[in-house]
Amino acid sequence: MLYSTITPAQKRLDLRAMLTPGAARQFPGTFTPLSAPLIEQKGFDGIYISGAVLANELGLPDIGLTTLSEVAQRAGQIARATNLPALVDADTGFGEPMNVARSVQELEDAGLAGCHIEDQFNPKRCGHLDGKNLVDLQTATQRIAAAARGRRDENFLIMARTDLRAVEGLDAAIERAKALVDAGADAIFPEAMKDLSEFAAVCAAVDVPVLANMTEFGKSPLFTREELAQTGVAMVIYPVTSLRSAMGAIERTLDVLAAEGSQQGAVEQMMTRARLYELVDYEAYNAFDTGIFNFDVPDVHGKDS
Repeated sequence: MLYSTITPAQKRLDLRAMLTPGAARQFPGTFTPLSAPLIEQKGFDGIYISGAVLANELGLPDIGLTTLSEVAQRAGQIARATNLPALVDADTGFGEPMNVARSVQELEDAGLAGCHIEDQFNPKRCGHLDGKNLVDLQTATQRIAAAARGRRDENFLIMARTDLRAVEGLDAAIERAKALVDAGADAIFPEAMKDLSEFAAVCAAVDVPVLANMTEFGKSPLFTREELAQTGVAMVIYPVTSLRSAMGAIERTLDVLAAEGSQQGAVEQMMTRARLYELVDYEAYNAFDTGIFNFDVPDVHGKDS
C-alpha cells in the first residue's frame, strides 16, 4: 500500500548485488508509476527510467529539453511505487560538473538506486540517431568524477554511458570506457553496439558491470537475454518498449472508436477494472481503514463494468 516497503538504501544494495558479469538482469523501461508494480509482479529484476521516454511523455523530443527537477520528480514517483531498484537516465548531468553533483544528490533524495551520465554535448540526441557530438575525454571524465564525489550514499550506482562507438569506433569507445571507470564509474553503458562480439569486447575490457540497451528500431539487434549473458553483460534495459506498446494500443483503440462509433471492439484487449484495482492495491487501502474505504473490490478474474 502507498509506496515500496523497503528503503532506497536497501534498493541500492540490491542493485549492486545483482549486477554480476553474465547475469543479464532485465530492467524493462517505464514512464508511469502504475506500470512499476506490474513489472515487479511479472518477476523482472528492476526498473529502467529513460530520459527519452520522460521527454516523450511530455510531448517533447529527446534533445535535452527536460530539466533536472522534471526528471527527479517523475523518476521518484516511479521508484516509490515498487520494491525493485530503479536506474534513471540523467542525460549529460544537467550542466557542468557542479550541476552533475547536484543532480546525483537530487536523484538520491528521490529514491533512485542509480543513474547514468553520458558523454554527449548538450543539447544531446537519442543514442541510436546519427550525427551525435561528443565531449572530449577530460569533460567526460570530469562529469563522472563529479557524480561520484557528489553522492552521499556510496552504494548509489554511478554508471557512465559512452556514445563514442558510433563516432570513432569500438576501440575508441573501449578506451573511453576504461577512462570513465578510472574516473569513478561503477558500471559502463556502451551505446549502439553492432553485434554480440562488441558487447563481449567491452565486458572483457572493464572490471565493472556492463549494460546492454535493447531498444527497438535502433542500431543494435534485439538479442535475447541468454545471448547477452554469454557475452558477460550484467544488465539489459528495454527503455521504450512499454511506451511504444502503450501508445500502439491507444492508437488502435482510437481507430476502433473512430471507425465504429464505440470502443466495444477494443474492450477485450483492455486491462479490466478488476485487474487495475488489483494493481493499485485497493484491497490494502480497504483493510487499512474500513471506515473510509468501505467498498467492494471486483474479482480480478470476474466480469466488471
